Amino acid sequence: MEALSVLPEALMLRPLGDAPVTGVAYDSRSAGPGDLFVAIRGEKADGLQFASEAVARGAVAVISDRPVPSSWGKAAWIQVESPRRALALLAAKIAGNPAEKLVLAGVTGTNGKTTTTLLLQSLLASRYGEAGFMGTVGYSTGRRESAAPRTTPEAPVIQTLLAEMAADGVPAAAMEVSSHALALDRVLGCRFDLAIFTNLTHDHLDFHGSMEEYFQAKRTLFAIRKPSAPGIVNADDPYGARLAREIEPPVVTFSALDRDADVRAQAIRCDLAETSFEVRHATGAFRVVSPLAGRFNVENLLAAAASGVALGVSADRICEALAAVRRVPGRFERVEAGQPFPILVDYAHTPDALERLLLAVRDLTDKKVVLVFGCGGDRDRVKRFPMGRIAGRLADLPILTSDNPRSEDPESILDEVERGVVASGAERYLRVTDRREAIAAAIAIADRGTVVLIAGKGHETTQVIGDQELPFDDRRVAAELLERA
Repeated sequence: MEALSVLPEALMLRPLGDAPVTGVAYDSRSAGPGDLFVAIRGEKADGLQFASEAVARGAVAVISDRPVPSSWGKAAWIQVESPRRALALLAAKIAGNPAEKLVLAGVTGTNGKTTTTLLLQSLLASRYGEAGFMGTVGYSTGRRESAAPRTTPEAPVIQTLLAEMAADGVPAAAMEVSSHALALDRVLGCRFDLAIFTNLTHDHLDFHGSMEEYFQAKRTLFAIRKPSAPGIVNADDPYGARLAREIEPPVVTFSALDRDADVRAQAIRCDLAETSFEVRHATGAFRVVSPLAGRFNVENLLAAAASGVALGVSADRICEALAAVRRVPGRFERVEAGQPFPILVDYAHTPDALERLLLAVRDLTDKKVVLVFGCGGDRDRVKRFPMGRIAGRLADLPILTSDNPRSEDPESILDEVERGVVASGAERYLRVTDRREAIAAAIAIADRGTVVLIAGKGHETTQVIGDQELPFDDRRVAAELLERA
């Protein structure tokens, strides 16, 4: 019963009795003896439909926002206002509130989360000895590494991973915190020692409905900081500037454009080999040199540097930690197979990210840019036209192809993207629906005066077509095609 102390408003409609509570589950297939089963209404299924199965597997009670069904048996039933909130609070309580035992950094924003979080992991490891990671490219606790089905997992998974870190003596962790996770209360039960905002641009409006709701979801992270925990905010972003004004202090702002901010980047130099710039703040300056190429990485590196400054990390240690991150999977990642032209794979899948990627390449080289890209199905359709227009405007040869079409007709998706390309006034483009064939076409066209960009899927190792999840890794496919060329 102690676990239920975090739900003082709960109504015990069917008594729990003396049954011991040992866990919490939201998927009936993973429920076991001693679990509380939280019935969540999802987009595709209602957890209440599986409550009986959870009890049959040993769950000691069902937690729901609805009253006891007339046909329900004798198993305990607890009614709450928000099952998702209950799930998160119970998961943290049962796991022993591990976030309180760690130095926990959270990164939110539309673009740059993964890179910034990996940089923060390196910084925290340098400062505290070791650090875990949770994000789009995987989860790492010190004990084990695992694939990431989603950027920020459900609350029981978060708490299990944090508890593993605490049990193994890992003192710190860096976590990507998605807007979905914030809106759905997945990180409730965590309090953060550091919260970072990268930027806010068009994405996920199919879920949030508007940019204002999207912003409010991101803002939630800064309301669950520990006392005196700094908020690190990008002052160059309009939503970041607003956030810095509205959240509780302390706030540390940063600017990659050398605008009025607490931490600023100056004397920026970028090429295909490295990025360097001077970090200036109230009490000093130091130069960061990183193997992460692309001007957009200045923002990510500066966000991490500003975090180090806020935590009181020495300049030398900040520089060493940032330089230690040599690559980020699927982010401006080079494919090397002896070809005489560069191939870069990037996760850019929003209008802003695609524009940043193309401008970064234009900034680094005068070579012609061949771009392979597409848009996912069953997701925010509004971004398809602008992504096509950006590709047509900034790439020398856009090649339109499938991303993860999911249940949508790939040709219908490409029709919407193509309208944007045409509207850009692009004189030349290709439309190749099969992604492997599109990458092959780009490689066949490329020469020493070309850069090939493959955008949209980045680190992903599968492609979702219809109800099938098929093996597909842009990096591996490009390398295989080069070997056969």
